[in-house]
Amino acid sequence: MTLRARLRGLAPGLTPRAVLDKMAALQMVAIHFPTTDGRELIFARYTQPEKDQQLLLSQLKLQLPEQAPPRITTQGKLTENN
Repeated sequence: MTLRARLRGLAPGLTPRAVLDKMAALQMVAIHFPTTDGRELIFARYTQPEKDQQLLLSQLKLQLPEQAPPRITTQGKLTENN
């Protein structure tokens, strides 16, 4: 089902472009924490949606994925358990 078709039934006043513009503010950030043993913890996180974005997500019956678990690197390479 296209976004246009979903909007027609759930939020008829919105255009697909308006929804994409609104959701473009959601970002994913990667935070790197160096450890004392030379490795690095990497936390990839989505920013929390604003109230209007959360309302739009719920109207469209969508939800953001779970936050990814942290990863750890050794000398710039991900370890095997990631």
